[in-house]
Amino acid sequence: MKKIVVYTMRFCPYCESAKALLGGKGFAFEERLVELEDEATWERLYRETGYRTMPQIFIGEAFVGGYTQLAALDKEGKLDAMVKD
Repeated sequence: MKKIVVYTMRFCPYCESAKALLGGKGFAFEERLVELEDEATWERLYRETGYRTMPQIFIGEAFVGGYTQLAALDKEGKLDAMVKD
């Protein structure tokens, strides 16, 4: 199974939804909490992903997007294969 990393921030309903979706499917993931004041991490993620929102989800080396993209992959039946590939 590929490593899943979820960058999150406090009080983020989309972050909670992403974690619930992954956990509900039985996928282990590493959560990396990013504080609002952590400008270096925010900037690094933006350069890498083009996103300024949370969560930011990586499966293996691939950037998936946020919760909306993760849920779409699951709905399309592609998430399981992506994680298990």
